[in-house]
Amino acid sequence: MRRTRILLFTVVPVVLGTTACFLGPTDSAVGPAGASVSTTQHPREEAKSRAEQERAADDKVIASLPPGLAAPAKKTLAQQLVSSAENSTLDWRDTFGRIEDLGDGQGYTAGVIGFCTGTNDLLTLVEHYTADHPDNGLAPYLPALRAVDGTDSHEGLDPGFTAAWKAEAEQPAFQRAQLAERDRAYFEPAVRLAKLDGLGTLGQFIYFDAMVFHGPGVDADGFYVLRERAQREADSPAQGGSEKPYLDIFLDVRREAMREKNPGTDTSRVDTAQRRFLNDGNLDLSTPLRWQMYGETYRVP
Repeated sequence: MRRTRILLFTVVPVVLGTTACFLGPTDSAVGPAGASVSTTQHPREEAKSRAEQERAADDKVIASLPPGLAAPAKKTLAQQLVSSAENSTLDWRDTFGRIEDLGDGQGYTAGVIGFCTGTNDLLTLVEHYTADHPDNGLAPYLPALRAVDGTDSHEGLDPGFTAAWKAEAEQPAFQRAQLAERDRAYFEPAVRLAKLDGLGTLGQFIYFDAMVFHGPGVDADGFYVLRERAQREADSPAQGGSEKPYLDIFLDVRREAMREKNPGTDTSRVDTAQRRFLNDGNLDLSTPLRWQMYGETYRVP
């Protein structure tokens, strides 16, 4: 999922596990622990494949670390923070049935994490849900969802899809499916990789929010490529660097990518939320928290 909120103006620690320093897309194609990466791969595909190497050994490292953002209370806090950006509310459990076209070129944006008809994740969600619940109210729209994937088209979806989504979102099974897809596609890979990079709870959230906004793809502004861009400018803690300077660079890279994608993008989620926590030295993402999103102030006691 990628969501772009446009401003309207009146005038128009130590190396963890076997994960080593990740290389930039234009660097030598040698991955962690000497593993080779095919030089015939597209550089952006290399960025993602390098991030996924040595999984078995890395899983042992993850199991030995504190839960961080995966702790239940922190995970709820993370969803509140994302919901303030995606749905302008902290009441994220009321957002399962939300659906609208934001006019951002991604079709309908819907649900608890902002799944989009134009970015494949909404289609994947409905496919997975239908495999377990074949008679659900969204299943008849699967051919249309496949046809519009990658576009902002509503062809085959209007006029009934939005009503069908809202109705299905009343079902606890579909709510669980949304949370499971959030975890599978965004939360778990982001938190896992942040831990391997030696990042604490705030850094894990910064990765998670970036994964949600920029998507887990390998295009120019996808999460994996942005991460490698940051690591060409600063070492992560796992590479021997300091956590705060590294996260500062990561946020710079991310903000630049948001602006490059669309100069009118509101970067509140970086500027007046995550950057504020970082400047305060709140690397554990401890409450109480106070931040601004699109000019509105939010608080978690």
